[in-house]
Amino acid sequence: MVANCKEEVAVNEPEFVSAPALILQSLAADPDRRAITTADGIELTAGDFAAATYRLAHELIARGVVRGDTVTLLTGNTAEALSGRYAAGLAGARVVNLYDGMSASTLAEIATSVDTAVLLVDAERYPVAAELLPLVDVPTVLTLGPGPAAIGPDVIGPDVIGPDAIAASAHRPAEPPAVRVGPDDDWGIRHTGGTTGIPKGIRSLHGAYRMVFDAPGRTGGDESGRTAGDAPRFLAATSLAHLAGLLSDLTLHHGGSVVLQRSFDPGDVLAAIERERITDLWVLPPLLYQLLDHPAIGRTDLSSLRRVSYGGCAASPTRVREALKVFGPVLVSGYGQSEAQNICMLAPHEHDRVGSGGQISVGRPIPGVEVVIRSADGTELPTGEQGEIHVRSATVMAGYWKRPDLTAEVLHDGWLHTGDIGYLDADGYLYLADRLKDKIIVVGGHVYPSEVEDLLLTHPAIAQCAVFGVRDAQEAEHVHVAVVAAPGQRPELDEVRAFVTTHKGRIYAPEALHLVDGIPLTSVGKPDKKRLREAVAG
Repeated sequence: MVANCKEEVAVNEPEFVSAPALILQSLAADPDRRAITTADGIELTAGDFAAATYRLAHELIARGVVRGDTVTLLTGNTAEALSGRYAAGLAGARVVNLYDGMSASTLAEIATSVDTAVLLVDAERYPVAAELLPLVDVPTVLTLGPGPAAIGPDVIGPDVIGPDAIAASAHRPAEPPAVRVGPDDDWGIRHTGGTTGIPKGIRSLHGAYRMVFDAPGRTGGDESGRTAGDAPRFLAATSLAHLAGLLSDLTLHHGGSVVLQRSFDPGDVLAAIERERITDLWVLPPLLYQLLDHPAIGRTDLSSLRRVSYGGCAASPTRVREALKVFGPVLVSGYGQSEAQNICMLAPHEHDRVGSGGQISVGRPIPGVEVVIRSADGTELPTGEQGEIHVRSATVMAGYWKRPDLTAEVLHDGWLHTGDIGYLDADGYLYLADRLKDKIIVVGGHVYPSEVEDLLLTHPAIAQCAVFGVRDAQEAEHVHVAVVAAPGQRPELDEVRAFVTTHKGRIYAPEALHLVDGIPLTSVGKPDKKRLREAVAG
């Protein structure tokens, strides 16, 4: 009798609906609403966008994409990028974004490492495709829209890049494909900096990603300052490959619209806020400061804003207080990691929470997330004591792609070792003190010093080097390098920057070069980067 009951429960268990499917259902249910405004001002209705995305999913399937394949996107901030991402998910493929700011050789290594079956290229990234395609062996390359007649003189033409997948999909059904996606299937792989030859790939599962949509509080929700029927209008002024993509997904699912910009320009952002009556904006702290310092800020109508989210790196308490005065009580701080998604949120009314060092709290753990502070030996520390932040939640990554060794270093019994140092106060608010991991957070991504150091040591003019991050008065980090020159050499900043940009990408290039007689060492023989930072400050 018990066995029969269990069987009945299993039969009646509701079918899992993935986040891409959920978003498309929301769009198709309200076909006449404006869903997307492109960077060129073209408006797309929810119905038209949903139909085009369904057709594209069928086209990918017709071209051989099956559940478990990898579809890699070489795309910018375009409607086609969003459509390609959702279509790949509907087809059961994992999605990988190739980030702007990385060199073609690094992108090629990423595309190869994730076993790319199909590469989708939009009009924003055709020049990069010209550099990338000779370096990879991808089975299928398709454009999202009309391909270029040629990229450069006889370099790459449309026959090499591949056909227009959107045009080819015109006769496909405008309905969901019959692909069963499960919660344990890969939704995507996000890449972050690493000490190996290529950035680490972070596996995200469909079930974990779907949870963000089931529990709006995990991203601060759409409850902050909203009233019933007040649909969000999100300005995607940073890369869709990063957090702006998630926020676009949530906006479209919650009945709102997304306004796209090709890149972040403070003047353009302020103009768009006023013109488009933007309600939601996401920025890294350095970009927030650019808005505050722009001459148009005082004459821009900001009254439509309901939520200005910031995070991703340390924020200056002074500048945050200034932003509260300028934008009003709409600032929401978030603390998270690619390995864990969102961890803590700080609402507008909580910005008076200041730690012992003067830093503003990053908030309290969001629903479903556990945070503990532990010492190096794993002992849980009491309130107020600093240690490594450990996180446990259903949205913690499944692991690093093809790197069980790295996965084992940071995941233990369901707990993620974040590598960040912090402490909790008596009310459960978290404060960040430092980073255990030696990484530099810059606009556009993470820079691991050892990765750049290994490259610089191949430069003929450099004998020794140490790469380190330096924060300015506004808490923004910058890449510095101390260099011991090879005999008879005197490396200059411009040539070092060009060398790093060519081999790794512009986000890795140092902003300052310091010629030294020797690299200072700690008592255990490691480069003493604290002394180097102090020397720069002095």
